[in-house]
Amino acid sequence: MKLSNIEMFVLLGIIIAGAVLISGCTDELEETHVETSEDDAHTEEVAEHHWGYEGEGGPEHWAELGYPDCSGNNQSPINIPAGTSVHTADISFNYEPTALNIVNNGHSIQVDYDEGSSIEVENNTYQLLQLHFHSLSENTINGNYSDMEMHLVHQSDEGEYAVIGVMMENGSENSAYTLIWENMPAEVGEVETISGVNIDADDLLPEELTYYRFDGSFTTPPCTEGVNWYLMDTPVELSSEQIDAFKEIYSNNYRPVQPLNDREFY
Repeated sequence: MKLSNIEMFVLLGIIIAGAVLISGCTDELEETHVETSEDDAHTEEVAEHHWGYEGEGGPEHWAELGYPDCSGNNQSPINIPAGTSVHTADISFNYEPTALNIVNNGHSIQVDYDEGSSIEVENNTYQLLQLHFHSLSENTINGNYSDMEMHLVHQSDEGEYAVIGVMMENGSENSAYTLIWENMPAEVGEVETISGVNIDADDLLPEELTYYRFDGSFTTPPCTEGVNWYLMDTPVELSSEQIDAFKEIYSNNYRPVQPLNDREFY
């Protein structure tokens, strides 16, 4: 069919308009791809600088990674100097058995504690939230590290924190830790509740409950200060096999000792 001049003109206009539209869509897709690539690069950069215990994410860089409290004046861990008085005031441990809710959180092996367990100390009550482990110890006594250290983290209804620190040293096998050790996840993942397995934090404590009392912080980012620390003077023992089993997963997840500055021991 032969087209008139008018029809030819209209058809040509449609073709030109379509070409412009396709070109515009192509440009938009290319711009979107560039933006997505930039977002991906940013995400990778953040991931590369996530906090850890060595390299660019190590403790000396935590404050630069968005955790300014990590450069504060009341940071933990600390060294307990020789001759520091041991505190003998009672801590009331009101721990109940819990299901074994265990996780490898990427920084330690952690047990999340069921509600209903607490300590009473200095006229305050703190609920037990979780416990986790470090190797080597984080705090030192007279400059000496222990093989490991356990932290039991508590919080009051007012939002204040209290940490019970327990040194762990090479010695006899400790059956109180067997169920935790048998279920330690080697890979980072979600919290897993082990069916039919219960533990009691009372069994994890040393026989002697005298302690060093000082103010400090969390030993990991965000390094929140104002934490009440109770570091047990008496360690618990673990066998070399138990210590090695933990170190196969985390061999150096400890923060170096921080300056004491003007802090005093209670």
